Amino acid sequence: MSGAFYPLVLASQVAVVTVLILAGYWTGHFLGGFAWDGSAQEFNLHPLLMILGLVFFYGDAILMYRIFRKENKTVVKIIHVLMQSFALICGGIALKAVFRFHNNAGIPNMYTLHSWIGLPTYIMFGLQYIGGFVSFLFPKLSERGRATMLPFHKYFGVALLGMVCATAISGINNKLFFALPNTSDTPYNSLPAQAHVGNFLGIAIIVYCLIVGFLVTFDEFKREEVINPEKLPLAQAEMKQFKTMDPTDTTGDQEEVK
Repeated sequence: MSGAFYPLVLASQVAVVTVLILAGYWTGHFLGGFAWDGSAQEFNLHPLLMILGLVFFYGDAILMYRIFRKENKTVVKIIHVLMQSFALICGGIALKAVFRFHNNAGIPNMYTLHSWIGLPTYIMFGLQYIGGFVSFLFPKLSERGRATMLPFHKYFGVALLGMVCATAISGINNKLFFALPNTSDTPYNSLPAQAHVGNFLGIAIIVYCLIVGFLVTFDEFKREEVINPEKLPLAQAEMKQFKTMDPTDTTGDQEEVK
C-alpha cells in the first residue's frame, strides 16, 4: 500500500487545482467578478477566499506532515503554520465580505444552515491554530504536554477538514439556489452551465477532502520519527549505541535510510 502514497498525493493536488479553477471560473464568470464596495461582487470574494483558505491552504497544510515526512520537523512545522496563517487570513477577509454585503443589502445574517456550520468551523479553526501554535511551536509545551495534546490536535485537524467540506458544499448549494431560482429563465433544476460548474466544484471538494483525510489517517503514511538515544532508558540507549558500533549489524543503517 505504501506505493500508493505518491499517486494519492498527486491525485489530491489534481483535485484541489480543479477546485481552484472551478471556484475562480464560477465566481469570476457566472457570478460577475469581484469588488470591495458592499455589492454582490464583494460577496463573490466570500466563496472564493473561503475555498482558497479553508480548503486549499488548510488541506495542504495538513498534508505537509505526510509529503515531507522524512525532512526536518521544525522546517515542516513552520511551513504548516504559515499555510494555516494564510488560511486564517483568507477566511477572515471572506467573512468580512459576506457580512458587509448582507448588511448593505438588508439581508439577515446567520439564518442558513451553511452559516450555522460555517462560523463555528472558522472559530474552531482559529482555536485549533492558537492551540497548535502555543503547544508545538512557541512557547511550546513540555514533551509530556505535547504528547498529551497531539492526539487531540490530530483529531480536530481532520474533523475540521470534514466540517470545512460540509460548509463548502452547503454554501455552494445555497448560492446556486439563489442565483438560479425557479422563476428565472435558467432555473437550477434545468441544469444550466452554472449549475454544472457549481456541482462539479462541490464534487471536486469532496474528492480532495476524502483523499487528504485518508493520507493523514492511514498508518503506513505516518511521519517517520527518528528516536533520540538520549531519551531512551539507559539500557536501551547503550544497546542502541552498541548496535550502531557493530559493523556486522545493519539496523542502524536501515534506520538512517528511513
